[in-house]
Amino acid sequence: MAFDGSSIIVVAISCVFLVNLTSSLVLAKSPCQFPAIFNFGDSNSDTGGLSAAFGQAPPPNGMSYFGHPAGRYCDGRLVIDFLGTSFLFLCGEPWATLSKCISGLPGNFTHGANFATAGSTIRPQNTTLHQSGFSPISLNVQFYEFHDFHVRSQIVRKREDFSSALYTFDIGQNDLTSGYFLNMSVDEVKAYVPDVLNQFHTIIKASKPNLNHDIYDVGGRYFWLHNTGPVGCLPYVMERIPVLAGQIDRYGCASPFNEVAQFFNQGLKKTVQQLRKDLPHAAITYVDVYSVKYSLISQGRNHGFNQPLRTCCSHGGKYHYNKNLGCGGKVHKQGKDVLVAAPCQDPSTHVNWDGVHFTEAANRYIFERIVDGSFSDPPRPLNMACYRN
Repeated sequence: MAFDGSSIIVVAISCVFLVNLTSSLVLAKSPCQFPAIFNFGDSNSDTGGLSAAFGQAPPPNGMSYFGHPAGRYCDGRLVIDFLGTSFLFLCGEPWATLSKCISGLPGNFTHGANFATAGSTIRPQNTTLHQSGFSPISLNVQFYEFHDFHVRSQIVRKREDFSSALYTFDIGQNDLTSGYFLNMSVDEVKAYVPDVLNQFHTIIKASKPNLNHDIYDVGGRYFWLHNTGPVGCLPYVMERIPVLAGQIDRYGCASPFNEVAQFFNQGLKKTVQQLRKDLPHAAITYVDVYSVKYSLISQGRNHGFNQPLRTCCSHGGKYHYNKNLGCGGKVHKQGKDVLVAAPCQDPSTHVNWDGVHFTEAANRYIFERIVDGSFSDPPRPLNMACYRN
């Protein structure tokens, strides 16, 4: 895909951190001053990448916060949005209204960029988006986009800006589910996880010297990495892939798929440990969003989520999910298109928005749990992510 500056979504610039953090680390050291944030990922952090390339996410996406579709597969904001609004912006606008500050020229993206694209995987797919539902804009393609952006930005940006930026990642979920949807067993999916993680390692730092062909060589030093969530708790997985009754845990999630996600996360953590050895000048924070998401689903009713597994916006099925009639789907009746897959009355009571993605309320819950470092290794808050061990 040709990289177009108009597809870049400006992320954030750190001037003053707004979240009231009580961690002793904050008291001991000054907050980091990131001049920009560069994000890579899938739909969990896509703020418009897929929409720019293949068409806007349709209504009712965006209904709860933006009031209209805004490039996100959610009723409102994502975790990355809440991360962004924790900072002040040079243009004086919060993340949600930064479109006013963008004219579409590469030189204007001085605060960072979001290369995440819905449906993306770490390992490139051998199918088209139409065939499989998974994006051709895999992590290596996102890096090529970033590298091109880096080259074209030299006119207005110093290399030191890239070295001082925060690099955030939330990707890997689709590498697992793409295998399941090809009728692979859990053991077959587990078997290719090491290759997926090796490719992730290569994007951060190639095993062989290859100047400017990985993020570290381009200048990246500060990394904030999310592991993958409990895919066995997502309606689009549980509805499409049969599991035995004995494989459903006490909270209604499919244990085999969650076990593979945990296997992936264990491997990712080892990859991070190796990267720390390989890159002693880098600060790498591993964030356990799996535990936060699973806690949200298993204890959701204690936090005001009355429907932890049931989808808010879809139609029919045990979990109110229909793979053939997604959120906003219509059927043709008596010469008219009739909305069938309508949103629930109150998305804030649901964890899951459309069978695949979380609601804004759930995303806010997740961000509030991870921002202070409670689920991080090492246990440092977001605004201290520039400090090495």
